[in-house]
Parts: sequence; structure tokens; C-alpha cells
Amino acid sequence: MCNGAMEISDAITRALTEVGPRLKRLRIQRGVTLSTLSEATGISKSTLSRLESGQRRPSLELLLPISQAHQVPLDELVGAPEVGDPRIRLTSKHVAGKTVIPLTRQPGPLQTFKVIIPPALSTPELCTHEGYEWFFVLAGKARLILADHDIVLGPGEAAEFDTRLPHWFGSTGEGPVELLSLFGRQGERMHVRAKPTPAAKEPTA
Repeated sequence: MCNGAMEISDAITRALTEVGPRLKRLRIQRGVTLSTLSEATGISKSTLSRLESGQRRPSLELLLPISQAHQVPLDELVGAPEVGDPRIRLTSKHVAGKTVIPLTRQPGPLQTFKVIIPPALSTPELCTHEGYEWFFVLAGKARLILADHDIVLGPGEAAEFDTRLPHWFGSTGEGPVELLSLFGRQGERMHVRAKPTPAAKEPTA
């Protein structure tokens, strides 16, 4: 067994041994007797007592009704993991003169990027490849050439297209452009779900 697996196993063992004392401490703090907890959960007093003393291994079937009876999250019973550094350190890449910052932290069909395009990248060079792309302009003006279309998009505007069509996007030459880009290598599209707008009531006569 490798060291990483041993450390995980030891951490799980420590977490499980701490469940019993935590359950007992929570019950006492709330002034709940074993009999009352037994009635609320349907778990026998002896099982609850053994669970608190560490003689019974905690399981989901036991912890779920206890968490419901105490009205606390399940992770509070088993011990929530420590909160790590919330800052995300993103690594930028330079691709064909563009600064590309990957925002997606796990593999998947859709990948998200922040793209910064300098003003110099304003000469169209059309290409085709498998996939489907969606981008949203954050700042600046982006020029998109898609087959026979030549479009300029400003902040707040978006475009989506099949990348098998001849296409190119870059700066208009007036300044840098910042984009939020979603790309599906196998042609996956972004699905947007929105609450339906309530139908307008017809005026009464």
C-alpha cells in the first residue's frame, strides 16, 4: 500500500473513532436522554450507547436518523473537513498570441477559458476543427468571422457557432478584448435554463 493510501486510511479511522464522543457530547449539550433519542430515531438504546462509546461502528443508516433528530447536518456528526485556502491560483497560457486562462478545474466535455486578445491580433486567419464554441465579450470589441458573416461584438454580447465552419475571432484593432469562452471538443453545446416568464393575464371586459 502506498503512503498516500495509508494516510487516507488513517484519516478515515481517526474520523470514525471521533464520531461516538461527538454524538454523546451533542446529545448531552441538548439535554436529550438515550430513551428520548431512541424514540425519535427508532434505534435501540443499547445500539445508541454502543455507538457513543465506540463499540459500534457508525454507519449511514444510524447517523442519518440521528442527524435528523438533532436537526444538524450529517457532516457535523462525522466532523467537517478543515477549510483550505479558498484562493484559486490560475495559470495562464499563451496560445497563438492570445493569453488563455483555463477556468475549468476538472476534465469534462465542456471546458471554460478566459481569453485576452491583444489589439495586434486583428488579421483574420480562418480555420476549421471539430467542436462547438460559445463566447461572451467581457471588455473591448471582438470581431468574429464565421463563414460569410463578419460581426463586431461589444461587452455583454455573445456568440455561439459550430467550429467545423470556417471561422476566426480576434480584436478589431482598436484595443484588447477579454472573452469568456466555453468550448466543447466533441460538439457539446452549453444549455441555459431559465424560469419561464409568467403569461400575461388577458384584460377583463
